[in-house]
Amino acid sequence: MTIYFVQAFIYLCAAVIAVPLAKKLGLGSVLGYLIAGVIIGPIAGFVGDETVSIQHFAEFGVVMMLFLVGLELEPRMLWQMRNRLLGLGGLQVVGTTLLIMFVALFFGQTFTVALAIGLVFSLSSTAIVLQTFNEKGLSKTEGGHNAFSVLLMQDIAVIPMLAFMPMLALPELVDAAQHLQQAADHHEELSLVAGLPTWGYALAILGSISGVIVLGHYLSRPLFHYVASSGLREIFVAMALLIVIGIAALMSLVGLSPALGTFLAGVVLANSEFRHELESNIEPFKGLLLGLFFITVGAGINFITLSENAVLILTITLAVMVGKGLVLWILALMFKIKGNNRWLFALSLAQAGEFGFVLLSFTVQNHVIPPDLIAILQPVVAISMFLTPLLFIFYEKVIVPKYATAEGDKVYDSIDEKGKIIIAGVGRFGQIVTRLLTANGVKTVVLDFEAQQVENLRKINIKSYFGDATRPELLHTAGIEEAAMIIIAIDNKDAAKELTHYVKHTYPHVQILARAFDKGHSYELLNAGADDVVNETYYSALELGGRALKGMDCHPFQVEQKKHVFCATEMAASMHLYEEWKLGSEGDQYNQSYQKLFIQLEESIKEAMKRDRMDKHMGDERGWTPPPKGYEKKFD
Repeated sequence: MTIYFVQAFIYLCAAVIAVPLAKKLGLGSVLGYLIAGVIIGPIAGFVGDETVSIQHFAEFGVVMMLFLVGLELEPRMLWQMRNRLLGLGGLQVVGTTLLIMFVALFFGQTFTVALAIGLVFSLSSTAIVLQTFNEKGLSKTEGGHNAFSVLLMQDIAVIPMLAFMPMLALPELVDAAQHLQQAADHHEELSLVAGLPTWGYALAILGSISGVIVLGHYLSRPLFHYVASSGLREIFVAMALLIVIGIAALMSLVGLSPALGTFLAGVVLANSEFRHELESNIEPFKGLLLGLFFITVGAGINFITLSENAVLILTITLAVMVGKGLVLWILALMFKIKGNNRWLFALSLAQAGEFGFVLLSFTVQNHVIPPDLIAILQPVVAISMFLTPLLFIFYEKVIVPKYATAEGDKVYDSIDEKGKIIIAGVGRFGQIVTRLLTANGVKTVVLDFEAQQVENLRKINIKSYFGDATRPELLHTAGIEEAAMIIIAIDNKDAAKELTHYVKHTYPHVQILARAFDKGHSYELLNAGADDVVNETYYSALELGGRALKGMDCHPFQVEQKKHVFCATEMAASMHLYEEWKLGSEGDQYNQSYQKLFIQLEESIKEAMKRDRMDKHMGDERGWTPPPKGYEKKFD
């Protein structure tokens, strides 16, 4: 028993140390798990042959992942994305599979092995790509949208791949495995279809799949209500695990992939009102088991094979990435993805993905690819994922500047008007600001780097321009020299801070109003020179809190006063907090002194809320009263 505790400690310790470090370095959690496995396995030798047994257990994390993927795929959403999903995503999977398959055939692999290799390398890393998109603010770009469609199609394609792989089994590998099994005298696995004729086996499969769909649609809701009525969270967790484990067991008993059944169940339950509860309950188990699976993959890498075949492995890696990039580039041309978005689309998806490890493990279990070839292909998948951050750096440092400054390349719109206010960024926040100002006759120049956002505003007759507001030459064209104010509402934190710093130092007469994502970001913007900063969630959260008070029978008049007191008290303390934040060292701005001030602020707010102010109005509460005659200003 002690050995299991020691092994569990080693695996968990490796994950806790390596994964946060990898994320800070921009490598992503998947690479962190792989690095952890390499360290405790081939390098340090802390784990050994037991990794294979643990990997079989950890593969249940893949089953849970596909259940969660199914939960995200609402039929309505899939229908809306059908063109990009089936067209762009489907052609990418098919095109990459065929290209890699033909190359493998050219180098002497059998048809089934070549096809299996093509399927493995047709998939990209959803975890790395989406995480990097979010970190770098690329999710809303045209390239980001199209890459997401391809990744979604790849995730869906894993299901038929898992179902199809056993049909590619090599007879010689199957015979060898049977001989080994007989020699080891292994017990037979449970099966509901053993000995059935072909038609009986087909009926069993159809019945199982139909049962999952029908029972999931009609029985799940009353069952969930029954469990929810107990009010015990642990029972709901048990219910979520029961569904996943039960369906996985059923699929195994009829000889199908457990991942197929759980994926179908997820799709069936995608419209359930209990979907989010299921996600929150399954997610921790999925994350831990999937992380354990990737650690075992890293621990199982044979460094002797890697060192003996280093040139071959690196050559295959580069060939796979170049081949995938070529297919993606051609598809980008076909679907009219333009400019740097075409590069983003091709570079971001050029690597192999985490599902590649899953499929390689699956091919070993089903005797599709010889083990010695698997030892070559696994490092190829890992190295291609390691190279992905470098591709994003290449895109940022080389591709984006090239397209932004290329002569004769009309990247941005021509700005033919000037206004008193320049608005940088018209997403969910900037749109509301723009509509309020234009409705009051304020002349604005609206800039956004996302073409779709610009098009949306033009549809409602608000003139706006496609362009990157962080570029000095575009600000000059927009009339920054004559502008009275710039409102910065772009989605990238660092870019917003850099733009604030540039405008304040280059055009000190221009008033800067900026949108912040959180308190820390607001301090950074103030430090960069912003004149006024608004946290995007502050007033909406304050409004919702006020409505909550009204729901608790607090009088609306009192609610408005309490909201005002909350704002006024926090505003009075905000500069003290900011000054204390500035005194902190890099990475330690929220030190004990800051925390002490914040606790004092919370106490001040509580004291202010206790005061009886029914007949006493603060002077600044009169700010909403009508202005005196002659106060009106003209904005143009």
